[in-house]
Amino acid sequence: MSIRMRRLTFGAALVVVLILSLWPTPEPLPLNTGWDKTDHVAAFAALGLLGLPAWPQLRARVLLGLVAYGALIELLQGLTVYRQADWGDLLADAAGGALAAMLYAGWLRWRGGAS
Repeated sequence: MSIRMRRLTFGAALVVVLILSLWPTPEPLPLNTGWDKTDHVAAFAALGLLGLPAWPQLRARVLLGLVAYGALIELLQGLTVYRQADWGDLLADAAGGALAAMLYAGWLRWRGGAS
C-alpha cells in the first residue's frame, strides 16, 4: 500500500473515531467491547497501527498526536449534553497508542527493520 493510501486510510479512521465518540446514543454503539476503556484502547491501537506506517519517520509525533487527539475528543465530549469527559478515557487512549507502538516495533523487527 502506498504512503498516500496509508495516510488517507488513517485520516478516514480519525474521522470515524471522532464521529463514534461524539454520536448521541443512549445505548452502546455496535462497535464495542463491552467496557468503555477497552473500546478506547482498541480504537487508539487501531489508529496507531494505521498512523505509524503512514509516517514511519515521525513515530513519536504520531503517538503524541494521538494523545492530543484523545484529549480533544474528551474536551468535545465535555461540551455535549449527552456525553461526558473522562480523563480515564484519555489514559486508555494513550495505552492503545503504546500498544500500537509495541506491535509496530515488533512487526518492524520481524520484517528486518523495513518500514
